[in-house]
Amino acid sequence: MSTAPRVDIDPAAFWADPYPTLAELRKEAPIAFVPQLGSTLLTRRDDISISEKQIDVFSSHQPAGLMNRLMGHNMMRKDGEAHQLERRAMFPTVSPKTVKAHWTALFQAHADRILDAIAPGRIDLMRDFALPFSGECLKSITGLTNIGFEDMDAWSQGMIEGIANYGGDPAIEARCHAATSGIDAAIDDILPVMRKNPDQSILGVLLASDMPMESVRANVKLAISGGQNEPRKAISGTVWALLTHPAQLDLVLRGEVSWLQAFEEYARWISPIGMSPRRIAKPWSIRDVSFERDERVFLMFGSANRDETHFERADQFDVRRDTSKSVAFGAGPHFCAGAFASRAMIADVALPTLFARARRIELADDEPVRIGGWAFRGLQNLPVRWQHAG
Repeated sequence: MSTAPRVDIDPAAFWADPYPTLAELRKEAPIAFVPQLGSTLLTRRDDISISEKQIDVFSSHQPAGLMNRLMGHNMMRKDGEAHQLERRAMFPTVSPKTVKAHWTALFQAHADRILDAIAPGRIDLMRDFALPFSGECLKSITGLTNIGFEDMDAWSQGMIEGIANYGGDPAIEARCHAATSGIDAAIDDILPVMRKNPDQSILGVLLASDMPMESVRANVKLAISGGQNEPRKAISGTVWALLTHPAQLDLVLRGEVSWLQAFEEYARWISPIGMSPRRIAKPWSIRDVSFERDERVFLMFGSANRDETHFERADQFDVRRDTSKSVAFGAGPHFCAGAFASRAMIADVALPTLFARARRIELADDEPVRIGGWAFRGLQNLPVRWQHAG
């Protein structure tokens, strides 16, 4: 175990709102062992940015980790050439060129179709738009067009909860196993079609790369775990942030600030991916803290993105902010491979289309907005009153 000071937390309070605890850690114990999480946490932005690039020390290869055990050995849990080999195989699907030339038009078609079907009145924007939109986009990108968006969402949630199940809840693990089994069945079902008619989807390009089938399955599961959960939360969360900051929404609607800036600031402020685990590959020290081989470390992205030394008024949402120091998509060789697709889905399509199609959209006053999580954080609902324009 590291020599970091031991700091106890209340897990329920940390799930509800981790930011006061993280702020205290940054100030008093920026590297701290938290027994309730069974890990040493790095909470300052500079420590995280530097450490994430040191893959010979802070290794993503975690044979005994939850993700490997529950989802298979994907590229996110590999380092060096093993990681780059699988990342390059997936790149033709998620490259900026492919996103612009191929996926953005499909994303727009999904958004238009879903919004056309929403009746005016009181809706839950998370359930009625963000969830199905993310699911339909992810069906297209993964190649699993033989399932419903509801399945995609349930599988993503099941895996996200499973790989954050550091308390070892058997019911959560069972739901994760059910999700991965469902994905395997969907892959098996569409494989004959995909082999006969390969396309630009993740499944299509990975099969064409001759990647071993167990790695294909693991990487499709990786895409689903993050590609559904985070975008739906980021869409609904950015809408919520703008509706609760009307002066900032007005800046975006007037074109003084881009939709991308609004999304990037939300991703900094809330950090849908709040943490990334690492395994210490060799004895190491940071200042006065020493680490032992094979211990587990959490890089707390959600804390880095509110680090007072880099972001003034870090706890405030401000679309005019310079977010270049944000690590919402990572900061090293594991920088999110789907970042270009996510930005297109959210900033190029979902947000501008939603507000262009709304003659009126406001928060409903009959139900509170619920938000939670620390490893994966975001809204659970978004009750609004909605009316189409024209």
